[in-house]
Amino acid sequence: MKRRQFIQYSSLALASGLIAGCENRAPRTSPSDRERIVYGTNWYAQAEHGGFYQAVATGIYEEYGLDVTIQMGGPQVNLSQLLMGGVLDFTMGGSMGSMQAVYEGVPKVTVAAMFQKDPQILLAHPNTGVETLADLRGRPIYVSSISNSTYWPMLRKEFGFTDDQRRPYNFSVAPFLADTNSAQQGYLSSEPWTVEQQGGFTPVVFLLSDYGYTPYAMTIDTRRRLVEENPDLVQRFVDASIKGWYSYLEDPAPGNELIQQDNPEMSSELLAYGLEKIKEYGLATSGDAEKYGIGIMTAERWEAIFQAMLDAGTVSPDFDYTQGFTLQFVGQSLESRTL
Repeated sequence: MKRRQFIQYSSLALASGLIAGCENRAPRTSPSDRERIVYGTNWYAQAEHGGFYQAVATGIYEEYGLDVTIQMGGPQVNLSQLLMGGVLDFTMGGSMGSMQAVYEGVPKVTVAAMFQKDPQILLAHPNTGVETLADLRGRPIYVSSISNSTYWPMLRKEFGFTDDQRRPYNFSVAPFLADTNSAQQGYLSSEPWTVEQQGGFTPVVFLLSDYGYTPYAMTIDTRRRLVEENPDLVQRFVDASIKGWYSYLEDPAPGNELIQQDNPEMSSELLAYGLEKIKEYGLATSGDAEKYGIGIMTAERWEAIFQAMLDAGTVSPDFDYTQGFTLQFVGQSLESRTL
């Protein structure tokens, strides 16, 4: 059995202890007693959001006394603004983007991370002399503006990329397909499949987490005030979401049905491909999650993330990065966790 497969199935086996403990904590409530929660995702519904949709579809959130609505994001959606305005109660983020918002004065906190690896990738054409990430130096690369505060500074510092390589990314693979010398950003669980379908070839894929890009992804962020005033609500949402992710990895059908209701353009084939990549690369279950379970974060990892941002010049040395996260809702091993 391959190591990635061993990690995947070992983590799912360990999850039985987590789920059993969660059952002990989960309150049984009537619909009128459930607290209404709106969770905002970072994009249109897809496999990367599967655990949250699964928790809605299977009634896991209801078991925890929560009435959860998932609100899809998109290219023009400002999640931090909606969170601070009270439209959303929790939002999906990534540790670098969330940390940048805190640095700019947004009082929000990351309380859990569903993915230990960020699925951010760069794609290149095959048979064009691109075999390593460094081979993309000098080539045009289609990237979004948010890359300025996330992965682009790392590529510039560690691999010698230059800003004149950047091309505006419009969330379409068409410009990339038209220029065999180019590269583009994407998600491991999405764009490679789209390129195969539309371009008829398998692209060269570079998962940036394999090259020193180490942020958490698919995080749960919320207002600092909510953490301080209602930690029990935060804990229940975190616990139920973790349970939803284990359920999705075992049987994604309920979550996928709800994903396709929200996003009818999401095909069953792409959902299956996305889940396959999530499992294959251990996006949710690798690293610290092997021992401590899905959702885990550590102080050491956050310090490394801060150092990477500091090295890239996106934050100043006097920034108190510890204000951007809390470990109080995660961190016990699956063997000892009692919820």
